[in-house]
Amino acid sequence: MPTEILMPALSPTMEEGTLAKWLVKEGDTVSSGDIIAEIETDKATMEFEAVDEGTIGKILIEEGSEGVKVNTPIAVLLEEGESADDIDTSASKAEETPAEAKSEAPAPKDEGAKAAAATPAAGSATPAPAAPKGEDGKRIFASPLARRIAADKGLDLAQVKGTGPHGRIVKADVEAAKPGAAAAKSEAAAPAEKKAADATVMPAGPSSDAVRKMYDGREFEEVKLDGMRKTVASRLTEAKQTIPHFYLRKDIKLDALLKFRSQLNKQLEARGVKLSVNDFIIKACALALQSVPDANAVWAGDRIFKLKPSDVAVAVAIEGGLFTPVLKDAEMKSLSALSAEMKDLAGRARNKKLAPHEYIGGSFAISNLGMYGIDNFDAVINPPHGAILAVGAGVKKPIVGADGELAVATVMSVTLSVDHRVIDGALGAELLQAIADNLENPMVMLA
Repeated sequence: MPTEILMPALSPTMEEGTLAKWLVKEGDTVSSGDIIAEIETDKATMEFEAVDEGTIGKILIEEGSEGVKVNTPIAVLLEEGESADDIDTSASKAEETPAEAKSEAPAPKDEGAKAAAATPAAGSATPAPAAPKGEDGKRIFASPLARRIAADKGLDLAQVKGTGPHGRIVKADVEAAKPGAAAAKSEAAAPAEKKAADATVMPAGPSSDAVRKMYDGREFEEVKLDGMRKTVASRLTEAKQTIPHFYLRKDIKLDALLKFRSQLNKQLEARGVKLSVNDFIIKACALALQSVPDANAVWAGDRIFKLKPSDVAVAVAIEGGLFTPVLKDAEMKSLSALSAEMKDLAGRARNKKLAPHEYIGGSFAISNLGMYGIDNFDAVINPPHGAILAVGAGVKKPIVGADGELAVATVMSVTLSVDHRVIDGALGAELLQAIADNLENPMVMLA
């Protein structure tokens, strides 16, 4: 029977997306793994692969369509021997028909008709059973072949854990399953799904119509929110409303770091490597999280997760929003490796080419506005992170030296925004001091 191709959830926060481009047309034959479309999520444009093989029988959603909900049918895939004429009687429509309506269907007029209706035509293949539903009434996604094998084995697909894309049940899953075997379910699954759904809820406030009336008669341009801006708005609203922020501030002297950086860059020039101050900040934070391991933590609803590696996220401004790509195991990487990785991630972020695993996770984030001449600011924590470091510009200021004499130094003001549920004041102060020590004694970071 025809199989619906559904709008995929390509990131944990995706509830809807834009079908940017079809790479196939009706009548094309596709195999599992073939790229069939480009989907714009709230963060990036990603390629969408076919899960099953067959022929594209009908395209249901035109390219360029915005606001397509996850799990909405976008096309219909035909198996061998099926035609586009079969699409109107596809499994999905049968599932949408109430049981009462089915019972009211006209019965065959005679016994011969009944027999004909109950007997498949000679030589025809046995169709795959209609896609089943779980106890919660939600559709269970399985390939047609998996449904046939499950029916032959007497398996309840609700008790089979899918390993295909987005939990889809495939042939290997049902072949490995035993009748009555229950699928292992993560305790965090339900909360995670709820959080993903909540992430797309727009912040409360006056409606657009109410605001429009306030500016009646005034000239303005109305800017439609894209998926990224909606996500940024909802996540930041959630963060400020639900996370008990507190702030720790410190001035860090950069003269030793700037001198050391200049020396390193001269030595690395032949390799085409040029280290930035931000590269040193990333390394300093990664090592500080190792020095103060209790601060290397995230909030997980009813518990705290303490991470072993230092996975540091760095905010990257792009047109219409921002990304926070994550540099994993940053404490173990050299400055030159961090620099190269950061340049690659930032470049692909600006082109919206990052995969979800490259910007999801981490326990700590850095937001640097120093290059814009900002002296200091307070950053909003990106949940579930435990803290974020806001970095201002390095500027020359008068200071009192250790000998009591006035001197001039390059000073950078930083603010550590901390989730008080995860990190208490003294622990946050210890973390910020460790970051400052690393930056003011940069050679220690190479030891």
